[in-house]
Amino acid sequence: MLRIACPYCGERDQVEFAYGGDASEGFPELADSDVGRWTKFVFVRENPRGVHGEYWHHQYGCRQWLRVVRDTVTHQVHSVAPARQGDRT
Repeated sequence: MLRIACPYCGERDQVEFAYGGDASEGFPELADSDVGRWTKFVFVRENPRGVHGEYWHHQYGCRQWLRVVRDTVTHQVHSVAPARQGDRT
């Protein structure tokens, strides 16, 4: 099982979290009404192999959004930080 070290709650099992998407993609403006842009953002994703930044929501804990950098091959978590810090990988 994947273990994520929440900066607020400590290390927790993956079942407490919900995957929130690719952290390297820019989020469209909320007022943007272009359906194509939103479709691409929500549904069209790369499936990277290796170290990758992802958003995770700690839904059964502190309810904070986190930016997790993990290896998609080994599932090793390299770093976890609050999503609002804005660091991109």
